[in-house]
Amino acid sequence: MDIITLKLFAQYNEKINIEMDKIISGLSRDQWEKEFKGFFNSVKSMCNHIYICDFNWLMRFSKLRKFEFIENKLFYESIGFDETVINDMQDYIGKRNELDIQINKFINEVKQEDLNKQLKYVDSHGKENTRNFGGSILHMFNHETHHRGMISIYLEEMGIENDYSNLIALV
Repeated sequence: MDIITLKLFAQYNEKINIEMDKIISGLSRDQWEKEFKGFFNSVKSMCNHIYICDFNWLMRFSKLRKFEFIENKLFYESIGFDETVINDMQDYIGKRNELDIQINKFINEVKQEDLNKQLKYVDSHGKENTRNFGGSILHMFNHETHHRGMISIYLEEMGIENDYSNLIALV
């Protein structure tokens, strides 16, 4: 695990979210809310889930040591995992863009020596956890990739072409 890899993932995350957002911004309200068989059963609910998880991971990461990114007004309130924090596509895209800026600020503050430290946090079920800090950051990025893949399937099911998830464009 190294800083260069994390910076690549942060760049990938932001770029792919922008590409995906271009596609979902053209959805009708019915397409945005269309229900599928997944646990997060619509593009809207999937985007809401990704946003909340990233937000909460950033809050957890800020417990390792002092990070400046956390001083952003975005983090003045907490968000529960069962909340709906986005109203429509434009609301999501605005919030997503701001969160990606904060993710990049966070990654730029991470130091190599942080990556092997242990992060202590309480998960969404109230359970205390201790995990490797660097590995937890990778988990956040992998989690996003997984759910963007689900969104891609939902888009395909609606007949909407999409090919926004290639990391190779950055390397």
